[in-house]
Order: sequence, then C-alpha cells, then structure tokens
Amino acid sequence: RTLIAGWAIGYYGARGEEPLDEEAPPGSDFLAEVCVAWEAEAQKAAALEMRVVNVRTGVVLDSRGGALAKMLPPFRLGVGGPVAGGRQYVSWIHRDDEVGMIVAALEDERWSGPINATAPEPVTNRELSHALGRALHRPALLPVPGGALGLLYGEMAQVVTTGARVVPAKGLVLGYEFRHPQLDEALRSALAN
Repeated sequence: RTLIAGWAIGYYGARGEEPLDEEAPPGSDFLAEVCVAWEAEAQKAAALEMRVVNVRTGVVLDSRGGALAKMLPPFRLGVGGPVAGGRQYVSWIHRDDEVGMIVAALEDERWSGPINATAPEPVTNRELSHALGRALHRPALLPVPGGALGLLYGEMAQVVTTGARVVPAKGLVLGYEFRHPQLDEALRSALAN
C-alpha cells in the first residue's frame, strides 16, 4: 500500500545559495527533467490507493560507494581539495540517515509526496573538502578544476560543479531525528565502516 520511490536532489537543478525545501519548483536541466518525469510516473500509483513517497536523495556519505568513495583516493594521497572554486553547495546525508528516512517513510503514514533526504545543514564544497581532509588527517588544499571532473564523473560532473542547497524541511517537521546531523562526525562514521 506504499510506494517509496528514490530520485535525486538533481530534481532542483543548479540553484546556488537559495535554500530549497520540498516545495521548491524543479530545475530545467536534463537531470531535473528526468527526476520530474520519474516522479510523475510514480505518482500514478496514488490512483491505486497507494501512498507515494518520492525520496530526493543528496550526496550519500558511504566510503564503499558513490561520490565519497571516488573522493577518497586523492584525499588519502594528500592531493584532494575544493572542486571548481568550492563555493557550490553539497547537500549530503549519512547512509544511516538515508536508510532511517526510508524506514520512517515506510512506517509512518504521514510521510507522503516529496521528501528531501539530506542532512539539515548543507555545506559548500570547500567546507566538505576541508572536513574530509580533517577526517583523514591529510591536507585538502589543492583545488580541482571543474573540467577534470569529467574524467571521474562524466556527464554527472555538472552536479558536482554547480550544486544546490537542499534542506530536509518535511522530514524535520515530521519529527525525523538525524543520527549524523554534523558533517565532521558523519564523515568519521562513514570512514570507520
């Protein structure tokens, strides 16, 4: 009776410093258009009397996969640093909170519609880089040119170089308590596993 559909905060497109909650309109780039189309398809389940939850996920902190795993090798070598100037926002979430929000959405019928699965305080790429350097006890000073990201991420490099400041307003209103709301602690936890 419940459909939990997972998408990306790419739904919002590149929006700079503007805080974006679940009520913010979608972006107009390719990734945003894909997310909008997928959400529209998932929403059709409501006609079958199903509760639909569209989880829009930020950068998941997990050392075994995703963006963090790709960042680790250069940072461990001491050659990591801010990307493309570092001013773009990174809306992140620890994997435990990603799972926790999905479980809350399954168990609590008040959860429906779009839900931003991000930590309460997005950070800039520069702040994330410095926090990762601290967690690894390595310098994080070498800037990474935006063009170099195409080698690592391909077309997804745009997500890393532009960013969006996405906040989990709905989850907080519904009472979700984050296990890892602070970046430094979240990185230490993600790196310990």
